[in-house]
Amino acid sequence: MSDLLSRLSLQPVDSSDFEAMLALRIDAMRPSLERVGRFDVARSRERLSAGFVVPYMHHIVLDGDQRIGFVTLKPEDSDALRLDHLYLRTGFQGLGIGEWVLEWAKSQAREQRLDIKLTALVKSDANRFYLRHGFVLEGGEGVDLHYRWRVASEAAC
Repeated sequence: MSDLLSRLSLQPVDSSDFEAMLALRIDAMRPSLERVGRFDVARSRERLSAGFVVPYMHHIVLDGDQRIGFVTLKPEDSDALRLDHLYLRTGFQGLGIGEWVLEWAKSQAREQRLDIKLTALVKSDANRFYLRHGFVLEGGEGVDLHYRWRVASEAAC
């Protein structure tokens, strides 16, 4: 697996990447959205469009040219960053890639001494992933669960 992780990189996003990223988001999110009865292509387009902030987005790339996912990490409050999107194409989940991206996000947060906030769907496999990586459930509303990783919690370890 470490061989796979050594072949990963993050690359900048361009505004012309929107349609390809939408297709990737739909591929990654469809099973979770269908479980909660919320899959809708138009809604997926709206959600990505609302969070499409190019300066804070990165493609997750394998072997320098294969785009297998993307991540958005942007400022939210004076004390936190928001992990707004972390999507991997079907077939690339469960290989340690999400953890690799999460470690990158945590390193960014550590440098800035900021927490990380994120939202996950109620019946998504992502919930176990985030809990396993030190995020704490802070609450929820509707089909969304809100998590926070505290940069200070690492200093206590």
